[in-house]
Amino acid sequence: MNRHLISAADLTRDDALLILDTADELARIADRPIKKLPTLRGRTVVNLFFEDSTRTRISFEAAAKRLSADVINFTVKGSSVAKGESLKDTALTLEAMGADAVVIRHSAAGAPHRLAGWVRGSVVNAGDGAHEHPTQALLDAFTIRRRLCAKGARHGSGEGLDGLKVTIVGDILHSRVARSNVLLLSTLGAEVTLVAPPTLFPVEVGGWPCATGYDLDAALPKTDVVMMLRVQRERMNAAYFPSEREYSRRYGLDGDRMALLPEHAVVMHPGPMNRGVEIAAEVADGPRSTIVEQVTNGVTVRMAVLYLLLGGQEPAHATTEAGS
Repeated sequence: MNRHLISAADLTRDDALLILDTADELARIADRPIKKLPTLRGRTVVNLFFEDSTRTRISFEAAAKRLSADVINFTVKGSSVAKGESLKDTALTLEAMGADAVVIRHSAAGAPHRLAGWVRGSVVNAGDGAHEHPTQALLDAFTIRRRLCAKGARHGSGEGLDGLKVTIVGDILHSRVARSNVLLLSTLGAEVTLVAPPTLFPVEVGGWPCATGYDLDAALPKTDVVMMLRVQRERMNAAYFPSEREYSRRYGLDGDRMALLPEHAVVMHPGPMNRGVEIAAEVADGPRSTIVEQVTNGVTVRMAVLYLLLGGQEPAHATTEAGS
């Protein structure tokens, strides 16, 4: 792996499989009374969040603490950044503190890339504008592999998602999750289709390694995984569709549309959800939903990322056995 995780495009197939296999090993500690390993003892991880995201920040914090790292949560509100300090000045401050890794979320696309040029530690992108969110894509791939591949002979160390059909539905234009998932899932061998209103596709989507469509009902019968995206009202400065009711009628996943899916298919959502808009409550809380699993798996996958960036000198299984 590279020293940083900025984009899902940075990951080769071997890199991605290494993270997923390491996460499989680290998941074993979740069943222990003491869910900690000494792997990153003495290392410092800084969570540098310029945007609110309680779910992602807590996930990274839990991951670092389970590996015994010291964690510093740096939030913009009330900090020197709110008083006008630049990102570079903040980076230099973190460098002076000896941060071994900086997990950054920023409203500006490209901020993690700039930060990586200013600090000696590893940089992990926890979401930059409408650009990317690579660890979300990794936890989604991990969840898909455990749900759909665990019962078959295909599952195991080194197994990808070859041949699985994944349909991602909704606000593609503003979604960093969609971009990272298209890149990562296609690298792992999945066939990805994006479905959305024409107004919610980015101009550059023609260059992405995926298919596109406007008809959700036509896509569902040949889908193994359907991933619903949140309608991001806070990023919308124009009328991208007539109304939420109309959007839900054409692109929302409800009980009737669930009946169109193959029996083995699962439903995903990166959260937070707009219940009743892109996904019905009965679907979100149903047995084929992986939404709660995605949250749990997020901690495990982020443990794997931090372990490989900061520790990872020996196989993950050796570390988990040593912590037994």
